[in-house]
Amino acid sequence: MFRTLFTIALRHLFGRKRQTLTTIIGVAVSTMVLITTISLTRGLLDSFVETIVDVAPHITIKGEPVDPLPVNLLSDPGNSRYAFVDENIQKEDRDEVRNYRQIVNILGSRSYAEEVVAVSPYVESRVIVIKGNVSQPVLMRGVMIEQENAISRVGDRLTVGDLAFFEKTPNALLVGKTVAADLGLELHDEVTVVPTSGPARQCKVAGVFFSGVSAVDNNVFVSLKFGQILERLPADKVTGIGLKVRDPLANVPLTRELERVTGYVCATWQEENASVLALFNRIGYIVFSLVAFVGVVSGFGVANILVTTVFEKSRDIAIMKSCGFPAGALVGMFILEGFLVGFAGALAGGILATGSISFLASIPAEASHGPLTKSSFSMSWNPLYFFFVIFITVMISAIAATIPSIRAAKLEPVQVLRDSSL
Repeated sequence: MFRTLFTIALRHLFGRKRQTLTTIIGVAVSTMVLITTISLTRGLLDSFVETIVDVAPHITIKGEPVDPLPVNLLSDPGNSRYAFVDENIQKEDRDEVRNYRQIVNILGSRSYAEEVVAVSPYVESRVIVIKGNVSQPVLMRGVMIEQENAISRVGDRLTVGDLAFFEKTPNALLVGKTVAADLGLELHDEVTVVPTSGPARQCKVAGVFFSGVSAVDNNVFVSLKFGQILERLPADKVTGIGLKVRDPLANVPLTRELERVTGYVCATWQEENASVLALFNRIGYIVFSLVAFVGVVSGFGVANILVTTVFEKSRDIAIMKSCGFPAGALVGMFILEGFLVGFAGALAGGILATGSISFLASIPAEASHGPLTKSSFSMSWNPLYFFFVIFITVMISAIAATIPSIRAAKLEPVQVLRDSSL
């Protein structure tokens, strides 16, 4: 029975070659566009996660106490806190990690040896960098370059210069590519650094790095000691501590434990980049909505060809029912036709998608894609996207064939054969 129905289904499709081919091409093009779009959006997200995990700290210990003193001590239910007035007007305390060396020693102990890979204390400063008549505000980050290199691998990302020259040069700078491009900086250039307080200082460019993350490439690295001088911090204080862990995707339990041990607020890289990740998720929802919409449009195309087939083959259907073909077999035959059209179009679209993805990935066009700067389009080759779109397209095509198949099953053989207009 199935072989007979399959043969009849093929005859119906090949009997209207032009319409069948047009429908298959429509399904193929929509499938190709959907797979390519998902590959582009998911590829950008995967590239961002991979890059940010590779260049940024997985956990950041900030100089914010987990349990700061309340502003209104009178509202405190306990009686163990006291307030002293030193001056009428005080400068707001800045965020800083005190006795950071003790925390670094704790993180380097055996208790955290299996989880923590690298630790890098840092000092952040907002400064103005001036070269000639051009000036720009930048975020300057004072670091111990060896520890920082273990986290961000800045040494491997230098386009010019090297870490040895940075270490032996007083007031040396490692400049992000974006800052270097904006100020026109090159190796060995001298610039003036103006901090928020204190005298301006002359510095020399010891290297230019490119990470691909826009937020990182807008930074300037200096030595930790120089950063402490700019911020007027003593030797035992830093702005924060960056950590690299073995499992960056499962870092929440360690983060909460470090908050308890250190008493400072700790943030994961997911929390630091929550807005960007949320943007990618919204884009993903839009893309999947597009998948559903275009899939429905493709289903209408499949339904159209089958409605026409039912109309033209009404006599054949009536004869088949007269010969004993049950209504369920006729429904299955037309659903099989919809499945074949959808499968052929989706399979062709998948093949076309591999070509379009390869073509986009090979275009050498350096551009800033939101938080990333890439030399080409970031495309994902995850086979799940291919299977997902092809499966959805085939299912929609088969479902779209249900309406004409039910119409065919309801035809009365006697009435059809008597009606001369059919």
